[in-house]
Amino acid sequence: MLLRRRRLSPLAALLAAVTCSAPAVAADVDPASLYEVTTEGTSTQVKAGEKGTFVLAIKSKAGAHVSDEAPLKLELKGSQLTPAKEKLVLADSVARKAEGQAFADPRFEVPFTAAAAGKGSLDAKLVFFICTEKLCARQQKTFSLPVEVL
Repeated sequence: MLLRRRRLSPLAALLAAVTCSAPAVAADVDPASLYEVTTEGTSTQVKAGEKGTFVLAIKSKAGAHVSDEAPLKLELKGSQLTPAKEKLVLADSVARKAEGQAFADPRFEVPFTAAAAGKGSLDAKLVFFICTEKLCARQQKTFSLPVEVL
């Protein structure tokens, strides 16, 4: 009888590695210490009927990077505000790799419109994988950003 070897897709191999090595890795490094997420540059005041911009950037620290093979999802919802796009993926990032650079830190810039004067907010849910040579760990962050509509 002939036996066939099954090959795992890169994503399946990544997920298997994360699942199998997670307990051992947790003792070595806290994955949350490998990056920072910032919303610096997001519009905090806009006039009713005008556009603002939601900005979210992931800044990886030395030796770490955001995986460009594992899924990255950013979901946006607005209260009194309407984002131009509610579901984003890594391909929606405005950051691009520089020549000779292996990875680019993702940066998202999403326009939003403000309906009427008052207090509004943008709620974001971000899911991504932060990786080093030894680990790849799923991360999830949520944000709620107040926006004053004039």
